[in-house]
Amino acid sequence: MTQLSTKNISILGSTGSIGVQTLQVIEKSNGFFNILYLTTNKNIDLLAEQIQKFKPKGVVINDYQSYLAFKKNYTFDGEVLFGQEGLLRAASDSENDLVVSALVGFSGVSPTISALEAGKDVALANKETLVSAGQYISEISRKNNAKIIAIDSEHNAILQCLLGEDVSKVEKIILTASGGPFLNFDQKKFDEVKVSEALAHPRWSMGKKISIDSATLMNKGFEVIEAHWLFNLSAEQIQVVVHPESIVHSLVQFVDGSIKAQLGPQDMRIPISFALNYPNRFKYDFPRLDLLEVSSLNFIRPDTEKFPCLQFAYDALKLGGNAPAILNAANETAVQSFLDGRISFSSIPKCISYALEKVEHIENPTLKDIFDTDKFTREFTLDFINKII
Repeated sequence: MTQLSTKNISILGSTGSIGVQTLQVIEKSNGFFNILYLTTNKNIDLLAEQIQKFKPKGVVINDYQSYLAFKKNYTFDGEVLFGQEGLLRAASDSENDLVVSALVGFSGVSPTISALEAGKDVALANKETLVSAGQYISEISRKNNAKIIAIDSEHNAILQCLLGEDVSKVEKIILTASGGPFLNFDQKKFDEVKVSEALAHPRWSMGKKISIDSATLMNKGFEVIEAHWLFNLSAEQIQVVVHPESIVHSLVQFVDGSIKAQLGPQDMRIPISFALNYPNRFKYDFPRLDLLEVSSLNFIRPDTEKFPCLQFAYDALKLGGNAPAILNAANETAVQSFLDGRISFSSIPKCISYALEKVEHIENPTLKDIFDTDKFTREFTLDFINKII
């Protein structure tokens, strides 16, 4: 790697899947990155290992009991911050050059806003942030001249395809979806799906929440909404195709009919490294894709009757206002209830559909309205779940 000036970086959610892989990339970056803050919810044992290796300026622990346990059981000379206030401090620290937002769910919204308001570039892996509050996140990004760089393999692929291109010449983008573990599963048996089956993604190793979202195709629906805000495209300009091999990570079609695609192995460290170093590329020893070993590439139209969550996302995007926030809050609540064994897999879209239908739509919400919508929708969805179980 060519040595440039060292880049200060904070990782929000360093003990999750994306956070761990981000640190793997940093470890291979020949000292190019200096860690300021690492954060976790409860995984203080892994956090302690990361402290030992990466020597951060400070850490944030979101769960109070875990915060107390860390203070009692571990010695650390740096700052030990707690909760939401700690996350906001870490995200907005004046020394940050880049903030990696790898938090799970709506919890990523406020820290991302805090980083952008401080003029800090954000490498974003927390899709719920743009889904719920995309209009405000985009405005804050522009106002403070702070970039949002996508870590998700699909949006990262689009970003790579657009390097050197005139964005106004984009006709449409094509997001690829693996289809998840139930692509060829009998829909009539969705009521019987076990949590372990839904978590068994055929291509990617991910956290629990995103794995369930991939199984319902809600994850791809979220990516449609993300793409709208990241690339300023209408819903009609964003197509989803199922690509079981997960070799082509996404494509861009231009007005002259030409299509550019980004291909690579199923290794999140590759898009992470691009996001961390954007717009530069540096050499890493990650696995290479051998096209001679790829026997075929298949592309299939998604079945939105079998996987209605994808259609819900398009509907929410077109409806606008607080509809995407309703979509996200209902989904997070339903997914957690499924993981907790309270509802069936097939009940997840039922919960989302009910919330989208019944929760009040606000055409021009304030940011406070978005937070209020999130809170109300979670309570509303939980009440619905309590009635159906």
